[in-house]
Amino acid sequence: MVAGPLFLLIFGIIEVAAVFIVSTTLENAMSRASRTIRTGEHQTAQQGQTNAVSRAAFMDAICDNMAFLEDHCRSHLSVDVRTAAGFSTAGMPDPVQNGTFNDGALGFQPGGEREIVVVRGFYRWPLMTPLLSDALSRLDGGVAVLTATSTFRNEPFGNAP
Repeated sequence: MVAGPLFLLIFGIIEVAAVFIVSTTLENAMSRASRTIRTGEHQTAQQGQTNAVSRAAFMDAICDNMAFLEDHCRSHLSVDVRTAAGFSTAGMPDPVQNGTFNDGALGFQPGGEREIVVVRGFYRWPLMTPLLSDALSRLDGGVAVLTATSTFRNEPFGNAP
């Protein structure tokens, strides 16, 4: 009688720990990859490339920093990179609506020097513990969406004074 709730509690604790580990890993990977946008390294390396190629290269940079999740990352990660007029007006649309993830709501605009950029990463993580998936999931099917966000002003990486 006690074993069922005990195992549910143990699995719930393990799954919450896994969510925190994945979330921390995503934050670290996003921070490292976002630094390449902030310094202009990404824009310079992708100069002349299409927006889709540039986005794919940025996502690869994130996934390369996600260590044990690298293979899983490529199919579960979405990014949204946009410029903003100001730090206080940097509101972005939520791609999760009615239990579905809308990749079409995401953009990729790394900006030029001295522009304010908002970089968001969305990682879809499937949950298995029944009660936990009801509490944490944002997508249908018991999938949580872990989000990492970084907002910064690009450095003067061009020839401007």
